[in-house]
Amino acid sequence: MPATTASPRSETPADHAPAAATADETLQDRARAAAREGVTHPAGAPDFGALLRQDPEIAGVLLGESARQSDGLQLIAAENFTSPAVLAALGSPLGNKYAEGYPGARHHGGCEIVDLAERIAVERAKALFGAEHANVQAHSGSSAVLAAYAALLRPGDTVLAMSLPHGGHLTHGSPANFSGRWFDFAGYGVDEETGLLDYDAIRELARARRPKAIVCGSISYPRHLDYAAFRDIADETGAYLIADVAHPMGLIAGGVAPSPVPYAHVVCGTTHKVLRGPRGGMLLCGAKLAERIDRAVFPFTQGGAQMNAVAAKAVAFAEAATPAFGAYVRQVVANARALAAALADQGLTITTGGTDTHLITADPTPLGLDARTARGRLAAAGIVLDTCALPCAQGAAARRTGLRLGTAAVTTQGMAEAEMTQVAGLIAAALREDGAARRETVALVHRFPPYPAHG
Repeated sequence: MPATTASPRSETPADHAPAAATADETLQDRARAAAREGVTHPAGAPDFGALLRQDPEIAGVLLGESARQSDGLQLIAAENFTSPAVLAALGSPLGNKYAEGYPGARHHGGCEIVDLAERIAVERAKALFGAEHANVQAHSGSSAVLAAYAALLRPGDTVLAMSLPHGGHLTHGSPANFSGRWFDFAGYGVDEETGLLDYDAIRELARARRPKAIVCGSISYPRHLDYAAFRDIADETGAYLIADVAHPMGLIAGGVAPSPVPYAHVVCGTTHKVLRGPRGGMLLCGAKLAERIDRAVFPFTQGGAQMNAVAAKAVAFAEAATPAFGAYVRQVVANARALAAALADQGLTITTGGTDTHLITADPTPLGLDARTARGRLAAAGIVLDTCALPCAQGAAARRTGLRLGTAAVTTQGMAEAEMTQVAGLIAAALREDGAARRETVALVHRFPPYPAHG
């Protein structure tokens, strides 16, 4: 399913560049002037009062969700709290603009201003991750992976990826997903005893299957990946290397996780999770694949870009380039390690013996609980997390399921190692169905509101 339409970016005449630069400078001057004049609410900016008056039912939903986020421990590894600046861009009039195509080559008029937003987002992404090319239009991480497959593969091609029972994503070959229906996936896994990847076994599988692409990435692997080893395997077997780093993207941006950019042909990721931007996707690649990636996003797999989300991504990229964000991700990892150790002290089994990242996978079986029951008891105490597959022997009659949790959101709230010990205690109390767990959870999170200015 290769994309065949020429990339719209390539259709922009070179002599249009000076005019575009002049327009960009004019818009930037206008923005600086607005800031000097104290403009705080452009026409069309969000007005919650208007929503409350016009549609109190939906307004109530927003208020209820805000209260839920503020009254419980948000430990889902894929979630975070964006900054008010990111939320402002998301709720902006940019959402009104239809912008099929790319800057300088849109299919609709009036895109001069949103073009600037996308150019800024692209340049910031390239600088942040050290990539030659960035596409920031993907609506989600899954659509970013779809675009990577569309750019590099044809239906029926063989792909190696982490098997779903060992931590692979739906886009890594699930039969319920486009990936499993359109491609021939071969799954690699982790060692049942250690929970770690066996790169020699992956190499042998690649030699046997001769895939067109190898995907490295997981939704529940708590250790850093060896991208150099994956690239060596890909080169030996003539495969493309696709890094799906939706989870560690923010850690990579902050410099506490290795980057796949020097090794992978294409890097797919999300802009939420630890990166703390809006929900959305992105792709990074070298200059040689830029045209193919752009064509695969638009027009092959999706239509108009969501320009409010693109602008919000730009805001998040700028935030991630600051020293404060580097300190934040270091604390995210420190918190995850502290929480993993404290949970082990409470009797849970921590897979791989710990974590290098923001996420932890744990088995509650030693406490006499299955993962679904454990998740239900935790939810009743206001502690929200996920379940995930745990490694099991090939062909095992029953799948093993554990708990998956992450520290990105609670770190954004300002919690540190001392609070992680308290969180582990609350988790243990909730699993014992201690009636005080809910009250103590609320007391903890109210000390660390996600948006302090709003109480």
